[in-house]
Order: sequence, then C-alpha cells, then structure tokens
Amino acid sequence: MKTLSTTVKALTCALFILALSSIANAQTRTWVSGVGDDLNPCSRTAPCKTFAGAISKTAAGGEIDALDPGGFGAVTITKNLTIEGTKGQGYGSILASGTTGVNVNDSATAAPNTIVVTLRNLSINGAGTTLGTNGINFTSGRRLNVEDCQIQNFSTTGIRVAQTVATNNTGTFISVTNTTIYNTVRGIDLSNTISFVAAVVTDSKIATMTDGVRVQTNGHITLNNSSVTFCTTAGVNMSTGAGTTANIIDTVVSHNGTGLINNAATSRLGGATFVENSTAISMTVNQAVKTFGTNNIEGTISGGTLGLTPAQ
Repeated sequence: MKTLSTTVKALTCALFILALSSIANAQTRTWVSGVGDDLNPCSRTAPCKTFAGAISKTAAGGEIDALDPGGFGAVTITKNLTIEGTKGQGYGSILASGTTGVNVNDSATAAPNTIVVTLRNLSINGAGTTLGTNGINFTSGRRLNVEDCQIQNFSTTGIRVAQTVATNNTGTFISVTNTTIYNTVRGIDLSNTISFVAAVVTDSKIATMTDGVRVQTNGHITLNNSSVTFCTTAGVNMSTGAGTTANIIDTVVSHNGTGLINNAATSRLGGATFVENSTAISMTVNQAVKTFGTNNIEGTISGGTLGLTPAQ
C-alpha cells in the first residue's frame, strides 16, 4: 500500500509540475480572436477578446498574436512585449476613436526607460465620430519598433514620442519600418525635451497632414528610402528646439508647404529628392543644411545656401 501511495504521490507531483510548465509556456505567447473572451486563459484554443485582456496574462518578453481579423482595442504597455497582428492569418487592428491606440509607458515601474516594445502587422485606426488622439504615444521606454503597420485618422499624431523620465544618458530609440502613416496632424513627432531620442524610419510613407515629421529638443531622425508628401506646413519641421538633427537619405519630400524647415538644427541630405513643394528648404543659419552625394532639389531655398560636401 505504501508503494502504491508513494507512486500516486509521485504521479500527482509530476502532473502538477507539468501543469505549471504548461501555464508558463502559455504566458509566454498568448492569442486574441474576434470571437474570444477576456475571461479565457488567452491560449490558442481559448483566446482572449482584446489586447488589454491578453496583456495581463502575457509574461514580460512575451508575444500576443491575432488568430483572425478583428478590432482588439486600445492597450497600454508597461513591460517588454511584442504584439503581432499576424498578417496573412488575420490582420489585427486597434480601433481607437476618441482615445490613443497604443500607450508605451514604463515610468511607474522599478526601472523606467528599460522596456523594448515591438508592434508588427497592425492597423491602428482612430476613425469615428471623435477621432483618436495619438496612434502610438511613447512616453517612457528604451526602444519602440513599429514594423509593417498602418496608422491613420488621428487628431494629433501617428507616433508621438514625449519622454517623461530622463534616460540617464542611455537614450531612447524608435525604429519604424515599412509603415504607412496618413491623415493625422503630425506623422511622427519627436516632442521630447528631456533626453536624447533617435528615430530611424525606413521604407515608409508619411502623407496628408500638417507636418510629416516634427523634431524638437534632443530629437534626431533619419529618413531612409521613404517619402513625406502632401503636408500643408512642412514635410520635415525642425522650427523649434536646439540640439536636433535630421538625415534625409534616398527619400522623396514632395507636394508640401515647405519640404524642410531647419531652424537651430542640422540637416544632412544624401540622394534626396525635393520636388513640387511651395518652398523646398527654409533655414535660419547659413549652410545648416548639408548635402552629400547627388540630390534633386527643385524650388526656393531660403535663409541661406546649402553646405555642399563631396561624396566620399
């Protein structure tokens, strides 16, 4: 009998350990579905309904995947996390009428400005009777990756970066790849005034707004193989704030009020095309805009001449 009892206890213990292991694995990757329920464990066979419902059941460093097309709601992210819209199986969307689509903010944690967040294959849409405010509002964190997304119909900004906690000289980084931002007031706004912020935008389109890109104090942006078009004030606006830079590489800036406004800043152009802007480039310091290699610039250049640097 003792042998049987010992065996039963051992099996029970083993099953308990396996159950804990299964739960831990489920927490690393969770799922949402248009027919899910936030009371579910967010497993593949019992998915949640919203990203907000799934995030509390997803371990730090984990991933939330969409099983099918659907609107999965606005979400606030305070830990290392990937949200994958799973394009091809179900394009995940966030409908954010009257609110912000995604807040990234770890300022209330024990280690602010340390999280890394990736948003991939998502449609973030603020359309509605009252437009959403920001598509993505990044106020505290180490790095934000936006990949293969569409962000549209917001009353303020597509991607807003406004750090609220200093980063102890480590800086904050934003990578935007193969993403379209349109019909907002500003496409990307580096409105930070506290710490160094660098953004790299690659293979992306920014269109139909007031400012395509606005860069303020301590902000630095590189546009590579992208386009900024149909912006009524400026394609790239660096009119306020010191210590800012913009690198515009192999990028088209066209059909804007002013292609580039460069005040108290430094800009570098390489393989850039400025065409059909009311004013191509406006600067307040002579040669603050430097050119490298071959650029195509049509229209007025006001406030100074370009600083020409031979290509190496």
